[in-house]
Amino acid sequence: MRVAMIGSGYVGLVSGACFADFGHQVVCVDKDAGKIDALKAGRMPIYEPGLDALVASNTTAGRLSFTTDLAGALKDAQAVFIAVGTPSRRGDGHADLSYVYAAAREIAPLLNGYTVVVTKSTVPVGTGDEVERILREEAPDADVDVVSNPEFLREGAAIDDFKRPNRIVVGTESQRARDVMQELYRALYLNHSPLVMTERRTAELIKYAANAFLAVKITFINEIADLCEKVGANVKDVARGIGLDNRIGSKFLHAGPGYGGSCFPKDTLALLKTGHDYDSALRIVEATVAVNEQRKRAMGRKVVAAMGGDAHGKTVAVLGLTFKPETDDMREAPSISLIQALRDAGASIRAYDPVGMDQARTVIDGIEYYARDAYDAADGADALVIVTEWNQFRSLDLQRIAGLLKAPVFVDLRNIYDPQTVKNAGLCHTGVGRG
Repeated sequence: MRVAMIGSGYVGLVSGACFADFGHQVVCVDKDAGKIDALKAGRMPIYEPGLDALVASNTTAGRLSFTTDLAGALKDAQAVFIAVGTPSRRGDGHADLSYVYAAAREIAPLLNGYTVVVTKSTVPVGTGDEVERILREEAPDADVDVVSNPEFLREGAAIDDFKRPNRIVVGTESQRARDVMQELYRALYLNHSPLVMTERRTAELIKYAANAFLAVKITFINEIADLCEKVGANVKDVARGIGLDNRIGSKFLHAGPGYGGSCFPKDTLALLKTGHDYDSALRIVEATVAVNEQRKRAMGRKVVAAMGGDAHGKTVAVLGLTFKPETDDMREAPSISLIQALRDAGASIRAYDPVGMDQARTVIDGIEYYARDAYDAADGADALVIVTEWNQFRSLDLQRIAGLLKAPVFVDLRNIYDPQTVKNAGLCHTGVGRG
């Protein structure tokens, strides 16, 4: 099938490359000529493991191409995906849909033959209705169906998520559109991936409900971690004890500094705004958002407490800046609030992240030194804090770290180290939820 992907960001690029790998002819379109030129030259605009090789192989095979020419990309396209950004709107937290609607207006007069227009971007309930209205208004004679096909890609594991999904959600009432979508995803039938066919508004809500539920799980275990510290319990054992119940499951029960990234923060806010618009209170999600925001800054106070309650004139080594491993994404990363809290307490910052430091420079003010590696960051610092659980931080030479630090303060906000192992290296261990 011939596919046009409007938007060559994270979702559009990964989805386009994977569809091309399934054998479809895919053209990724973007207004940013610099990004398109870079993609043609094999340079990725984002860090995602395996993406450069996937793009290269399908470009070489002639199944994947990049252009700024929207009309050329849409010529004879059977499916047109809208995969543009939907950031939180300033002022009210609602998803900014201006890019989605602008894309709909631009593609409308260029559609030819029967076309399925697919919203791949994360959009609130009812967005597909408005996209369809725009298309009908701009191109009354177009033979078109609008489908919701939300993405469920984890940064750092996006390719595997696309090719081995837990489910594929397709929202449409049109049988013709369903047939097109089934053909697009036919390669996944071999993996027996569940294909959830439903109404368009239901599909739109599934995406938000899924992300909000996962955000609730994270926030729940973080609050239990705080209780563990008060009562002398171990949150890792609590999480294992409840996670073995298959009604609960073990995923997203890892206590830490709070959730961040491009999805959970904006999607929970957008869901709350949708609830307000429809006079349907979402108290649990509302509490989740509030608790998570408070937690990120509270981690700064935890570090200061581990330093004896005074950080003035002291240096903190921060390991990990991105919101999670295997990505360079700094959006809503817990490190941002934590570093600001430490600076407000009078500390200076030495930081290291395997791939996120270039992005960090654009969003975090006041990091005095970007280190070459974890040991360079620790050299001369008064405390070391693990914020992001990159694999290379899981096997540090703790005795070497102890020798580099001015004070033996080791704060593990991801609980990746056994406290006794840390103490045996001559360090004072502080974890999360380990009373």
